[in-house]
Amino acid sequence: MAAPQASARPAQGVLSGTLGRSLLLGAFLALWIVGLIARLYCLQVIDYVDFVARAQRQQLRTVEVAPERGAIFDARMRPLAMSVAVDSIYAVPSEIADRDLVAKVLGPALGLDPAELGDRLNASRSFCWVKRKVSDTEAVRVQQLGLKGVYFQKETKRFYPKGELAAHVLGYVGLDDEGLAGLEFGMNKAIRGQPGRLMVAADARHQSFLSTEWRGEPGQNVVLTIDENIQYIAERALAEVIEKTHAAGGAVVVQSPSTGRILAMADYPTLDANAYARSAPEDRINRGAAWVYEPGSVFKLVTVSAALEEKLTTPTEMIDCQMGKIMIGRHTIHDWKHFGVMSVADVIAHSSDVGAIKLGLRLGDDRFYRYIRDYGFGQKTGIELPGEERGLLEPPNRWSGISIGSMSIGQEIGVTPLQIISAYSAIANGGVLIEPRVVGEVLHGNQRQPMPPAPSRRVVSEHTAELMKEMLAGVVDHGTGQTAKLSGYSAAGKSGTAQKIESGHYSASRYVSSFIGFAPVGRPAITILVAIDSPVGEHHGGVVGSPVFRSIAEQTLGYLDVPQDNPAQFPLIASSVSAAPARQLRESAMDTLPTDSESPETTTHTAFEPISFDNSFGPAPQAAPEAGGTVVVDRGPLTKVPDFSGLAVRGVAGKCQQLGLDLNVQGSGLAVEQSPLAGSEVPAGSGVTVRFAR
Repeated sequence: MAAPQASARPAQGVLSGTLGRSLLLGAFLALWIVGLIARLYCLQVIDYVDFVARAQRQQLRTVEVAPERGAIFDARMRPLAMSVAVDSIYAVPSEIADRDLVAKVLGPALGLDPAELGDRLNASRSFCWVKRKVSDTEAVRVQQLGLKGVYFQKETKRFYPKGELAAHVLGYVGLDDEGLAGLEFGMNKAIRGQPGRLMVAADARHQSFLSTEWRGEPGQNVVLTIDENIQYIAERALAEVIEKTHAAGGAVVVQSPSTGRILAMADYPTLDANAYARSAPEDRINRGAAWVYEPGSVFKLVTVSAALEEKLTTPTEMIDCQMGKIMIGRHTIHDWKHFGVMSVADVIAHSSDVGAIKLGLRLGDDRFYRYIRDYGFGQKTGIELPGEERGLLEPPNRWSGISIGSMSIGQEIGVTPLQIISAYSAIANGGVLIEPRVVGEVLHGNQRQPMPPAPSRRVVSEHTAELMKEMLAGVVDHGTGQTAKLSGYSAAGKSGTAQKIESGHYSASRYVSSFIGFAPVGRPAITILVAIDSPVGEHHGGVVGSPVFRSIAEQTLGYLDVPQDNPAQFPLIASSVSAAPARQLRESAMDTLPTDSESPETTTHTAFEPISFDNSFGPAPQAAPEAGGTVVVDRGPLTKVPDFSGLAVRGVAGKCQQLGLDLNVQGSGLAVEQSPLAGSEVPAGSGVTVRFAR
């Protein structure tokens, strides 16, 4: 009986050892599970955000896509700047087997350096821009190649349908649709909109498997105070005088004196905003806002009006101009002519320096300086254009003994065209200066947001302004600005001839010739500034600048239907038909009319308009009135209008440019309607309106 008891004890020991090992294994497994759960919790909860961000950085490539920029319109809602859809080409290098070979094929097709393109393809695996905003021809070439890993992305490209027109005001944009100059830069935040995003995803082998896109929000549209037709009139007149005088450059500004709205701002040299990189950097400067120069005799408006306002003189007071010579301190200032005793009105009419200096001396330094500041000199005008200069004006405590004499005649002070035209507009507006404006309103979708009224302030009394208007009218009637006389309208203004400073001394051969005036005198509708930089030969402002003023004023007043207030001195033709837009009156039709056209065009003119535009810078069209008063003008060979249906804006614009037609764009998308109809024969330079829709 003892033997079985002995064998039971070893069996119990084995069972106990097995149980112990099981418990140990269970504990180990429990710890392993707890550790695994803890690790999973750490990965899925604690470090989740960090790992997701790292994964996105490795797998996703986000590229910013510029949104559609808002359009810029002239005052009559004609587009001056717009965006058109174009193709951009990008590559996913990981999908390209032989990148160097693809670079050698793509380079010549897109005008790129194959070696540089190959380096860019090898530097990235998931995304690489090949070329952005390519032409239609380049896009077709790449499509025909059918290369794997090369794709197209739609982007927008800035397009200026009028080319050089108002280019300095509009400015231009870079490749990333960021404004670089003009209003494109100054109002970039509103015009650009919210950028979109292009997202490309790739797997662990860098193979692209997903592409998503968010187009962003389009920018706001901007309506300018600039009128396309007045702008063209100003640019054409400026280009003609520059060519005639071989000047280095010039500026023309046309303003509504009662509102401060800038109707035209022309600069020379000019540029094509569609290809701004081809122009020299100095040609891209907006002279109207950034050109600082000594104004010369046109500044006498400030001197004389201040003396009148302070009741230190009257228009009829007689002043001894001392035969054109006056001593200030130890300096002798000579007049341009030996004037004797003359009235203050004649001091302005004949531009006597000695007479103006005597009035300036009566004012004294502090009082004269206060009026200069009140007129806005030495400070920015507040116009929306970027890059505006404040001019040059020292405080009285830094003036020399001769400064007040020099400044009385427009020396020792630097002004901009915007500043000086604002001063003349203040006189035209009854003594109230209104800050110039070039933006009329901003369009938020279907909502119009007019710009707030421009700030204004009274500079001189209405009585003083009326006296100045009468004296400035005398300049045109019998003074230095007689070549500014208008047909059918009264005019007032002042000429100026200022020596330029070179190497610290006044040049004996380089001048700024200018003329500033307004019309009609009773109720001025426009103020016009003409400033010509360094004309060759004749340089007096009354000879160089005033004919340009006359040309612009006569055409602009007729275009605006301003009632005439002065009987014309030669026969006029009355008609109820509105004048053709100025851009239709191109040089080919105005200055070089053929004599043997088989199809002369019969045209009529605006009421009380002269038979031809008198621009004084070239022969007028040869026209002769027939029975009944109709004028026959030979417009030269006719051009057949092509069929634009189904074409995009760029295609239509290209054809119009080749044929010399002036395109007026309405809408966006593809051409669905046009006027004149396809097949119509029109003179060169005629306008064509094309409506686009999607």
